[in-house]
Amino acid sequence: MGVEIAGQIEKVNGKELSYSEFVERYMEKNQPVVLTGLMDDWRACRDWVTENGQPNLQFFATHFGKSTVQVADCGTREFTDQKRVEMFVSEFVDQWLGYSMPEGSNSSTHIVGGKPLLYLKDWHFVKEYPEYIAYTTPPLFCDDWLNMYLDNYRMHKDPDIYSGNNEIICSDYRFVYMGQKDLGLLFMLMFSGPIVGQQINMKICVYNIFDDVEETKFPGFKKVIWLECIQEPNEVIFVPSGWYHQVHNLEDTISINHNWFNGYNLSWVWDLLLRDYNEAKEYIEDVKDICDDFEGLCQRNLAANTGMNFYDFFVFLAHISFANLVQLCNLFKETENRIWSSSPMAQHLTLNLVTIQKIALKMKSKEELTGNFRFHLDFRQTLDDPEFSKLCSVLGTTYGMIHKQEKFECETNKVSMDAMRDLNIIGTFSSQHCTNPEDLVKFIEHAITYLRGICNEDNFWQSKLNGA
Repeated sequence: MGVEIAGQIEKVNGKELSYSEFVERYMEKNQPVVLTGLMDDWRACRDWVTENGQPNLQFFATHFGKSTVQVADCGTREFTDQKRVEMFVSEFVDQWLGYSMPEGSNSSTHIVGGKPLLYLKDWHFVKEYPEYIAYTTPPLFCDDWLNMYLDNYRMHKDPDIYSGNNEIICSDYRFVYMGQKDLGLLFMLMFSGPIVGQQINMKICVYNIFDDVEETKFPGFKKVIWLECIQEPNEVIFVPSGWYHQVHNLEDTISINHNWFNGYNLSWVWDLLLRDYNEAKEYIEDVKDICDDFEGLCQRNLAANTGMNFYDFFVFLAHISFANLVQLCNLFKETENRIWSSSPMAQHLTLNLVTIQKIALKMKSKEELTGNFRFHLDFRQTLDDPEFSKLCSVLGTTYGMIHKQEKFECETNKVSMDAMRDLNIIGTFSSQHCTNPEDLVKFIEHAITYLRGICNEDNFWQSKLNGA
């Protein structure tokens, strides 16, 4: 099948782009962009590249060779992905260095010298080597609820499959990818930066866009608008939510890939969970009549395929919304003699809460799927939880940096928690606990109404409620 490229992706100097401009031009519109100038100080750009501009494979073998990683066999397809095998990084490097491409050969077969070409994928490098700071998340992407949460909590813990050995596997969404020239892969992410090598990114595609795609399975596929860009070393590409893309290495390549979401694309996450749930349910529909806990099985399969299920997502929303409220209360105490509407940070935190409330309402409407959560969040006890304090601290530091409120960024957790207690939002609520989406909807509504009554700025609050 021939693919007709209809346009290129915009390329912008990331250093000259403010956070609000990035949100307005790309995040809110869900549009891709290539950003330059954001990787200049990354350690990975120094350590992982040889003097002649090639991947420094020996560095990985020497320093990280004992790590066990997932490697894709590019010559074998398994379901909707390439077949995965496990090996040590040192083994992967040895096999890569052992390849010799015969003159005139075509690597499109993904077989060289009788061996399959391999692509290292989804290596949780940041989590495995926290003291080795390979990169610093660019400020444009640091509003990262997903990894912010996972640095303090587990997203999903199934007692049937959990063991200490898979601690890293589902712990975060920051990955390293390593692949040879002419290899390709598919993945959906939020930003990616090649440390070394060039890549072609082709947007909105299904598996291999150069193969025949079933029109019955993907109606209107031939009418899709295709975008293409060549991503040079030290360039970051922002891939919007819901945009599939295919990558083809023009050179031997190492890249860092970072999945994340926040209030601006939270609805996409819920839609993805619903779609994946329906697919998981349909896949095992034939065992429904003989299964003692069919819904539980659907939720376990959803977590295995998507990284979380409805319960995990709700627990995540409860903690993130409460952390946003804690910081909003702290900001209120810090700015009580000023007008709220003059604070971009207050607007941001409020928008987050309203967005979460709307998603919780959607979850409530699916009560047959979300009505049996065995979850209990005690608001007062959570304020004393050290892990929650860390989450609040990172959230406050992040938004302080985004909105350049340096004084707020340096505030301690104790001040944040004390502000929440002093305002007595919890004490004036009808319940001290959150157990389901309806509780979360009511608590956020109560908190916003309570703060609106204190600060007496109805126009500000109403604009946030209408705009989310």
